[in-house]
Amino acid sequence: MFTKFLLTIALVLLPAMAEAADITGVPKIREGDQVVIGTSRIRLGGVDAPSVDQLCLNNAGERWTCGVAARDELIHHTENKSWTCHVERTDRRGRAVARCTVDGEDIQKWLVKSGWALAYVRFSHDYEADEKAAREAKAGMWQGAFIAPWDWRIRNKKTAILGATKPPPNAHAILLASASGSVAPSPDCTIKGNVNGAGECIYHTPKSRWYAQIKMQISKGTRWFCSVEDAEAAGCRETRR
Repeated sequence: MFTKFLLTIALVLLPAMAEAADITGVPKIREGDQVVIGTSRIRLGGVDAPSVDQLCLNNAGERWTCGVAARDELIHHTENKSWTCHVERTDRRGRAVARCTVDGEDIQKWLVKSGWALAYVRFSHDYEADEKAAREAKAGMWQGAFIAPWDWRIRNKKTAILGATKPPPNAHAILLASASGSVAPSPDCTIKGNVNGAGECIYHTPKSRWYAQIKMQISKGTRWFCSVEDAEAAGCRETRR
């Protein structure tokens, strides 16, 4: 009887234990570490790249959209080639967390070594050596000054400023801001994103109750999104009011 019980439990657990199938195809690259293949939203595991709205300072001390640069460099590097992504788990936002390769090259390794992402040591230590190499070479973001993407998302004012350039006295105010201005970048990009007191990114569609009250100010870390998919891919959730 006990043996039969164990067999039943094993049969129930077997599907959950089965290895997830790889996801393959040419992706739409939304951010430096977030892509979509078919209907699958994929978060690149073990690394953290700047969001497209994140600001950095270049080696001349000027503001630049390092998140856009990271995304565009990844697009250019992979040249519309097919990716193979090995899914490791699903995150709380329903995205597949995966390790991805293109023609056998580890994409996460390339991102970190090129200075367009950091090793996300909270989840993995696999790319620490690559981050060290990028830092020493002053590659990508490391040429200037920036804050870690995970600190930018929650607007952590105590975060360390990284990079090779000596930051100006007001660097934190610049680096914690968003690249989004007060006016929507296009008629198709009217979803508002802001950060609440708990450090969560919240998005508001034009039909949301508090939409009109959200003032879009760079200094406050607000940002525009072109779709709900983009907002959720950036780690934001819909307002509950």
